[in-house]
Amino acid sequence: MIKTVTRETNKQSSLKVITVFLLSGLFLMMLCSPAVQAAERLSVKVGLANVRTEPNAKSKLAWQVTKYHPFLVLKKKGNWYECKDFEGDRGWVFKKLLVKTATVITTKENCNVRSGPSSKKPVLFIVDREVPLKVLKRKGRWIKVEHEDGDQGWIHASLVW
Repeated sequence: MIKTVTRETNKQSSLKVITVFLLSGLFLMMLCSPAVQAAERLSVKVGLANVRTEPNAKSKLAWQVTKYHPFLVLKKKGNWYECKDFEGDRGWVFKKLLVKTATVITTKENCNVRSGPSSKKPVLFIVDREVPLKVLKRKGRWIKVEHEDGDQGWIHASLVW
């Protein structure tokens, strides 16, 4: 038996091929988009680091940050990284002041740091807003952290960036 292909079947088949092709192209464009690609997250490795307005040591000082302060790297220019912090502020940080260490920063006032990963565990210490902490371990929505002074405990992920 010979299969007869009608004009309608060819149109439907062509439409399916074009649709798959266009959707595949759109998907690839999204994957290559800078907005979809994860920005590199780095943190300050020294006690105090300068954030500058331009990528050079003679430019105006924008602000200063302490050890473990996390940044998203937006752009690299020579030995300088354009960074964005948890508030969306941007500035340039010298490359050698940053390291790929997992850190977070508190986004709320009076954050309880507990002895274990539960709101039922005792509070070891309380940290204010904008305190950077090194990440040691994760358990569900809880993060074991270390303060610059060596104090350790567990903080809930909803309190940090």
